[in-house]
Amino acid sequence: MTNQETFIHDLKQMPLTLSSLQIEQFTLYHDLLIVANEKTNLTAITEEDDIYKKHFLDSLALIYWGCVENDTPLSLADIGSGAGFPGIPLKIACPWLDVTLIEARMKRVHFLHNVIEQLGLANIRVVHGRAEELSRLSEYRERFDLCVSRAVAPLTVLVEYCLPYVKQGGLFVAYKTPNEDERTAADTIIPVLGGEYERTLHFVLPGTQIERTLIGINKVSSTPAKYPRREAAIRKTLTKSSAHSHKE
Repeated sequence: MTNQETFIHDLKQMPLTLSSLQIEQFTLYHDLLIVANEKTNLTAITEEDDIYKKHFLDSLALIYWGCVENDTPLSLADIGSGAGFPGIPLKIACPWLDVTLIEARMKRVHFLHNVIEQLGLANIRVVHGRAEELSRLSEYRERFDLCVSRAVAPLTVLVEYCLPYVKQGGLFVAYKTPNEDERTAADTIIPVLGGEYERTLHFVLPGTQIERTLIGINKVSSTPAKYPRREAAIRKTLTKSSAHSHKE
């Protein structure tokens, strides 16, 4: 089978049905990523089959959570979007979503703009800036029904960056590898940020043996104005916490 045929086969293992147009959009997205990655470092995953599985299918795993189906219009923020994951695959599969991609690196921002234009996507935008700075602006702070992130950072860092974007009654979902210790480490800061741990969902990527995890945190109260702190301050807190734990 071709990579596209394998992708379609793997999709059948998910509670998701895509039209021929949506499949074509994923194929074009794949091709645009391959070409752009030759000039700009967008992703370390470059094998064609891996892009379909480790980027596209992984991004679509939010479908398992049950929060983006049934044509329900939701505002979604993708923090640290990079080459567009998971925000663009979710937009392709769920066109009723209103998506904001937040990315700090300008070369990736240019790529995202091009993908959106080439795929003909509507109600999706790219915002250039640092997550911890943009979340202090009124047009982004506590404005989103749903926030997602596949950024490579400890959950303790991600919740401080992402929960300020989520409105009360909304949800933040982090895409992670299985690591219960990482989730437990964030237990202290989550309520401080106005969050409440909901659940952890474990799954295996279709067509692979790769284990993945979605961690969901509900927004139950407003995030205090002092958050988020800068990354250096967050990591300093983590270092002190780790040192204290070792002494005990």
